[in-house]
Amino acid sequence: MDIFSGFGLWGAGWTGWVIPFLFGLSVVVFFHELGHFLVARWCGVRVLTFSVGFGPEVVGFNDRYGTRWKLSWIPLGGYVKFFGDDNAASVPDETAIASMTEDERRQSFFHQPVGRRAAIVVAGPLANFILAIVIFATIFAVYGRQTTAARVDAVQPDSAAAAAGMRAGDVVVAIDGRPIESFSEMQRIVSAKAGRTLSFQIDRGGAPVTLTATPALKQGKDSFGNNFCHAVLGVSRSMTPTEVKTEYVNPARAAWLGVKETWFIIDRTFSYIGGLFAGTECADQLGGPIRIAQISGQVATLGFMPVLHLAAMLSVSIGLLNLFPVPLLDGGHLMFYAVEAVRGRPLSMRAQEIGFRIGFAIVVMLMIFTVFNDTIQLLPRLWAS
Repeated sequence: MDIFSGFGLWGAGWTGWVIPFLFGLSVVVFFHELGHFLVARWCGVRVLTFSVGFGPEVVGFNDRYGTRWKLSWIPLGGYVKFFGDDNAASVPDETAIASMTEDERRQSFFHQPVGRRAAIVVAGPLANFILAIVIFATIFAVYGRQTTAARVDAVQPDSAAAAAGMRAGDVVVAIDGRPIESFSEMQRIVSAKAGRTLSFQIDRGGAPVTLTATPALKQGKDSFGNNFCHAVLGVSRSMTPTEVKTEYVNPARAAWLGVKETWFIIDRTFSYIGGLFAGTECADQLGGPIRIAQISGQVATLGFMPVLHLAAMLSVSIGLLNLFPVPLLDGGHLMFYAVEAVRGRPLSMRAQEIGFRIGFAIVVMLMIFTVFNDTIQLLPRLWAS
């Protein structure tokens, strides 16, 4: 039984995606905005609104500092609005700023030193990374770490592995000098290296052997039938229960593994973006809210731990996306602050306004592209369900 069946929605077509999707996204958005909120309070900035979601308010309350905490109708993000902001994107309200008293200036986000403003902005993505590390660490501490030796049990004909001379029984010890601890770790490295020649250090019956292979980019399907692109070496491993080892780790080791898992997602994201420009990755793998909702629903059938794992991955992705130097996103604000720190004064309101409009256009175009991708790939399956 899946964890969301009690709501009576699971198994009812596309509606079964809604609850797990909103659960994961709301948790991630809450912690992102909480990062902004806590550092802003620490810096003495007055926070007017803390919203999970956009649009009209569904429910909310005021805390003793005057902040309105609310849940809004459109659950695809959130925002923290500071004193002196004109809107949810922290665009300054020129009229309000011009008429502020000295005491109000001390509480205004706009009048904070550039270092404090940067700290408040970067706190959101940083909170996402910390959340991911905590979730991953908790999973490792509670469930342990499952590993399977990086042994090759079968080599596919006409594959990169066959061309390199790999044989059944080979154990991969290292790739490009990086030690390999498990078969899944080998898969992870190979999956991001389409078209690149890799050096494999192998233990072949006790004798060291070095082989070179170039993984090829191929289309595949996951266990739910979703299409995806990945680099393939052409080897397989027997995953019998007796060969899967579970390593139980202490909290310190679990925290370190959480950091490594978070870094892997960051590194894989940059590799994917680089691969898009190099032509070694598929652009149709870019997904928007529809695909995230679909995957959330599918993962929820596997249990609560996979949902947590997906939430952690989503948290890293949102934190990283927000750091891109696009006006309107956190990274765009940081870009403006960097220019201000170099120039000794901020960009003009007009220049920032133009930047925010460009950023808005970029974000809208990206959303349209990802939703189009999602619709083309998922609409037939939605219709069939």
